[in-house]
Amino acid sequence: MTVDLEALGLAIKRAQYRNHRTMDAALRPVGISLVQWDALRAIARMPGASGHDLAAATFQSDQAFGTLANRLAERGLIVRTAGRGRRIDHELTDAGRAALEEGHVVAADVLDDLFAPLDEPQRAALLETLARLTAPSER
Repeated sequence: MTVDLEALGLAIKRAQYRNHRTMDAALRPVGISLVQWDALRAIARMPGASGHDLAAATFQSDQAFGTLANRLAERGLIVRTAGRGRRIDHELTDAGRAALEEGHVVAADVLDDLFAPLDEPQRAALLETLARLTAPSER
């Protein structure tokens, strides 16, 4: 039996949409959106990264990430400073680190619920499969 690849693609999209919608709603009481939390995570795990690298890591355009970073800075969650050349450096503030940590607590609960239908071997198989699908192509 041949798998309907359009149905498979749609199932992946539905799972992603469910994850984003659920996570975004759960993060609201923390005072951040999923997009904001994702930016905070990227800044924390990539110290010294350029805005371009942070944009790529968060699946945004450079301009969209710059706008988001300005909003995070206005809220006191990050500090943006001039780097070398035209580069802008990003760093979490204490408030940004607190929001990031609160987000991790929320995310742990949400992800436990989202992946509850799968046992550990199924989760591992899904992770391996998705890693294969998203690995750089050797073509």
